[in-house]
Amino acid sequence: MASRFLKLSVLLQKYRAPLLIASCGGVFTANMFYHVFPDSSYRQLYQAWHKGEPVVLSEKLESVFQQVLKDFGISSAKNFSAFASFGFHPVGAGVPWLPAGAQIGIPANFNSTTDDPSGITNRNIFISGKTVDWSSEAGSALKEALVFSAEAQKFAIAREVARLQSGGPVLTAAVAPFCLGGVWVYSVVLKQVFGLHGGPMLMRGAVNIVALGIGAVSYFLTSDALSQWIDYSSDKRAAGMSREYARGGVEFYDKILSRNKMLRSLMGQKGEEMYAPSGNLFPAHVLQLKHTPYTSRREGILALMKEEKA
Repeated sequence: MASRFLKLSVLLQKYRAPLLIASCGGVFTANMFYHVFPDSSYRQLYQAWHKGEPVVLSEKLESVFQQVLKDFGISSAKNFSAFASFGFHPVGAGVPWLPAGAQIGIPANFNSTTDDPSGITNRNIFISGKTVDWSSEAGSALKEALVFSAEAQKFAIAREVARLQSGGPVLTAAVAPFCLGGVWVYSVVLKQVFGLHGGPMLMRGAVNIVALGIGAVSYFLTSDALSQWIDYSSDKRAAGMSREYARGGVEFYDKILSRNKMLRSLMGQKGEEMYAPSGNLFPAHVLQLKHTPYTSRREGILALMKEEKA
């Protein structure tokens, strides 16, 4: 057993550079897969269905989507396409400059207006095992938080367009292979510092475990920091298009904060664990930084509006 382990160790040491390159390339490819083929992967995952049939995006939302692309100066419809998705705000995946382009999912509640909330009220939403009663006080407040003006809808779609157009998925997918390469660097540096290149196998194994741990922490912190930077950057690009988009951005985050506050109340203990009293999200685990605060994203747009006004 020890002989096999030694042979494997020698083999890994001999071909470590090709193996490292192959591993990093494999991780990057895996992370990019559904962005390279969004129609057959991401869209299938987020596609809205009704009575066993995929929901078709309404003409109204298709028109709004095309207007956003026009405002962005995107002339080729091949780069971006939209579909009807589940959830309550737009989602997106893909890389615009690749053959498959990018896909943006627009939810049914974007069809709703204050006068006609049917895109919301014709759906059954379960919270803590109970169906939301849209006629109740809590249901009415939640319904109001899910209805967006045309300005807010445009901003919500525009921030997804900005994120995908700026290569957000590529940057995000590069974090894991970058940190994987970092594990090898950490291992080499630590062994040099402590003079363990020719030391006992047990000590070298311990150093490798430490390097792996540092790489894991680096991955979580780098991934979260990059995610926040992309969020703020996308907001700024979308809100910077016009005063109309900026106003829509403020409303969009106001509504998200109101929705989360209502969900915190309706979901009881679980809601208190997920949502802060302000409406922001709590981190999913201890190694994660804060989710990009919706309050900060709203304040960033307000600051941008003040700068433009000045």
